[in-house]
Amino acid sequence: MRTAFYAALVLTLAFKFWLATVLPMTGDEAYFVYWGVYPDYGFYDHPPMIGWILALLLQLSRAEWVLRLPVIVLPALVALAMLQYLRRVDESKAYIGALAFLLLPVNVWNVLITTDTPLVLFSFLSALCYAAALRRDSQPLYAAAGAFLGLAFLSKYFAVLLGLAYLGFVLTQPAGRRRWRGLATVVACVLPFAAINVWWNYNHCWANLLFNVYNRHGDAGWSLRNPLLYALSILYMLSPVALYQLWRGRAALRQELAEPRARFFMFAWAVPLAVFALLALVKQIGLHWLLSFVPFFFVAAALTLSAAQLRKSVVYLGVFSAIHVAAILGASFLPMETWKSSRLYDGIVFHVKTAELLRQLEPYAGKYEFSADGFSPAVTASYASGRYFFVFGTASSHARHDDILTDFRALAGKNILVLRKNPPNPADYAPYFARVEYRQFELHGATFHLVLGQSFDYPKYREQVLRPLRDRYYRIPSYLPLGHCYFCERYFPDEPCPAR
Repeated sequence: MRTAFYAALVLTLAFKFWLATVLPMTGDEAYFVYWGVYPDYGFYDHPPMIGWILALLLQLSRAEWVLRLPVIVLPALVALAMLQYLRRVDESKAYIGALAFLLLPVNVWNVLITTDTPLVLFSFLSALCYAAALRRDSQPLYAAAGAFLGLAFLSKYFAVLLGLAYLGFVLTQPAGRRRWRGLATVVACVLPFAAINVWWNYNHCWANLLFNVYNRHGDAGWSLRNPLLYALSILYMLSPVALYQLWRGRAALRQELAEPRARFFMFAWAVPLAVFALLALVKQIGLHWLLSFVPFFFVAAALTLSAAQLRKSVVYLGVFSAIHVAAILGASFLPMETWKSSRLYDGIVFHVKTAELLRQLEPYAGKYEFSADGFSPAVTASYASGRYFFVFGTASSHARHDDILTDFRALAGKNILVLRKNPPNPADYAPYFARVEYRQFELHGATFHLVLGQSFDYPKYREQVLRPLRDRYYRIPSYLPLGHCYFCERYFPDEPCPAR
C-alpha cells in the first residue's frame, strides 16, 4: 500500500492543481478574499483566520490556484500526518487508513478556500497533540493542543465541538485516569484566542453572535427532509463500508475502545456528529460542517478495524472518487451553453464570463459608483475587476460584512449603478434617486440588468432601508455589554441600538 499511497498523493494533487486553475472563483471564496484585501482581527460572520491567510497569499498573487493553495494541499498534509501517527501502531494499516482518507471524494475535488480550511488543519493538529499528551501525561503537549484548538476557534466556531469531545472523553475515563489538569491546561490555552474574538465582537455589534445565533435561522423548524439529508451527508463524507464494518463488529469494538487512544479518536468524530444529528431535527446541516471531524473517523477506523477491512474502504472510495473525477473532466469539455436550460445558467455565465460581463460596465466607469444587489455578485465582480462593488439594498442575513466596509453617507448625491441577474423592481430603487434608468444586456444567452440611479438620496435610504436593517440584524441582546456598534453609530448616532 505504500506505493499506492504515494501514487494517490501525486495524482490527487495534480488533479486539484488543475481544477483550482480552471474553476472560476465562487462567490463565497471571493467574499473571503476580500477579508484578505481589508484584513482585520474579526469579520461579520466568522472569526478572522481565513482572512489572515488570504491577506498573506494576496501578497504573492491574485491567481485562483495561489489563493486556493491551502485547500489544495490540506488533505495531503493531513494524510501524511495521519500516516506518521498511525505508523507507531501498525505501519501496514497506517498506509491503508491514510490512503482511504486521501481518496475520499471531497478530498479529491474540493478546491474551494473557505473558513473550513484552517479549521480542519488546526483541529487535527490539536487532536494529535491531545492524543500524545494523554499517552505521556505531558502538560506542554496539553498546552499545544489548547493553542491549536484556539487557532481552530479563530477559524470557525465548530472548534467548540472538538472541545466538547475532549470533555466527553475525560468524563468517560475511569475515575482515577480522568486528566482534569490536562483538560484545564487546554482550556487555559484556548482563552487568549477566544478573548480576541470576544473583544472584536464587543466593539462590533456582537455581529458574529447575532449572525450565528439569531439572524441566520429563519428557516429553522422540524422537517423530515433535514435528518434524511444529514444521513446522506454522513454516508458521503465518511466511508459507508467502514461504518457498516464498525456497526457489524460492534461487540468486538467495545474491546477495542477500551484502549484510550482508539476511544479518544472515536469521541473526536462521534460527539460533534451527534450534536449535528440533534440540530438536523430543526436545521439543514451543511456538507462542509462535517469536514473538520472527518479525519478523526479515519484514524479511529485504522485503530479499530483490520487491514483487510480497511482495504475494502480504499477500493470503494477509489472507485467513487474516480467517478467524480470522470464527471468533472467530462463537464469541463462541454460548452457552457449545455446548461442553458438550467435555472442556474445566469449564475454560471456570471462566474465563467465575468470579464466579458464587466466590459459591459466600462462606459459607466467614473460616472457611477458600482454595486450589486447581493453579496455574491458584488464580491465576484470585485474580485474579477479589482475594484470594490458594494451591496445596494437589503440583501440577506448572510455575508453582511459589506455593512462594515460601505458608508452610505459618503454616497449622498452620487450616481449609483446596480448590477443584477434578475429584473429589478422599480419600487426598490425609484424612491432613492432623483432619476432611475433601467437597462439590460444579453451575454451567452443569459440576460443581466443594470439599474442606473442618479443623485442618491441618502436620508430617504437611511430611513427606509438602513433603519429596518438595523432593527432586523443589529438588535443587541440585553444580557450583553456593548462597546461599539459600527452600524448604529454610523447611521443613527443619537439613538441606541435596539435591544433584543
